[in-house]
Amino acid sequence: MTGSQREPVTRRVEQLDTIAAVLPIDRRDELAELLTDQDVETLRHLVNEGMGENTLRALTSDLAYLQAWSLAATGACLPWPAPEAMLLKFVAHHLWQPDQRDIDPLHGMPADVEQSLRDQRFLRSSGPHAPDTVRRRLATWSTLTKWRGLTGVFSSPALKSAIRLAVRATPRPRKRKSAKAVTGDVLAKLLATCSTDSLRDIRDRAILMVGFASGGRRRSEMAGLRVDQLTFETPIEVSDNPPLPSLAIHLGRTKTSGTAHDEVVYLTGRPVDALNAWLAVARIETGSIFRKVDRWGNVSKRALEPGAINGIVKQRVAMAGLDAAEFSAHGLRSGYLTEAANRGIPLPEAMEQSCHRSIQQASSYYNSPARRNGRAARLL
Repeated sequence: MTGSQREPVTRRVEQLDTIAAVLPIDRRDELAELLTDQDVETLRHLVNEGMGENTLRALTSDLAYLQAWSLAATGACLPWPAPEAMLLKFVAHHLWQPDQRDIDPLHGMPADVEQSLRDQRFLRSSGPHAPDTVRRRLATWSTLTKWRGLTGVFSSPALKSAIRLAVRATPRPRKRKSAKAVTGDVLAKLLATCSTDSLRDIRDRAILMVGFASGGRRRSEMAGLRVDQLTFETPIEVSDNPPLPSLAIHLGRTKTSGTAHDEVVYLTGRPVDALNAWLAVARIETGSIFRKVDRWGNVSKRALEPGAINGIVKQRVAMAGLDAAEFSAHGLRSGYLTEAANRGIPLPEAMEQSCHRSIQQASSYYNSPARRNGRAARLL
């Protein structure tokens, strides 16, 4: 790439740096080459408009994938607005049938397109995409089209029919983000592995307890948690027992809240003690709460990545003698709601803590094994 060709890329790198504090980017240079000037300007505009960090991060990820796919499949950047034929090509490349590919090697995503995406680390697993992933990326494409003041054809009957027929032809059971829920008994086993006074044990104990007790916070919310989101409240008086420490976590806008709604959840008792212990020993007074600890016991100034939260949960699961493949950080979320049901806590009350807006969505998080063994499944 010549100097003149590098200038736009360098400019985009600098522009992406200006929003890195709000949108952590670990593939900045690659994104600068993939995204166009208009793409980056759109992201900067959304940051200035106050879009939620998690939503913005997901949009950027989808946009980068779409641009990489378009370049590999057509040799050109995404068209704005996209013609219907381009959208149908996207569906055909991602929702294909493995059995049909055995018969026809040209079925589905072409080999050269697949290899290009795999080389750029956009594709990791083999096989067709999950229908929900395809729908989400099309929705992102549609949303970005509207933000450019253009009208797309994402609601066309042909596109809806193509997706419906592709999904019907390849039925696949929905997989839970965490096969098993981290319920109270499982959480106790994980906390038992955090038994020393090492920095990592104190940090991981706080992550597990705060993540669970705050309603099963998502790993991105835990990773992005900052000191200025905490408000220490008046201790809770309990009869015949010492007062329990209490604090509020101001989550702002979450995945399930409205754009004008700021979520607040409360912690009481042991989770507050665990969090205070971590803040004290790590000497954290401002900035990110949960940070990396290196092998020499130094606490980083940068926040943990969301993937690191998942890694910590899996590591503690393995240390507890359980199968790490069956659990993930999302198990804290389903585990909280399952545990609440087991203890007879009304669903609306549990939803206030988990920040769910839909009873149907909250109910879907109840752990299947718990339902399978419950009384409702044994009426006869």
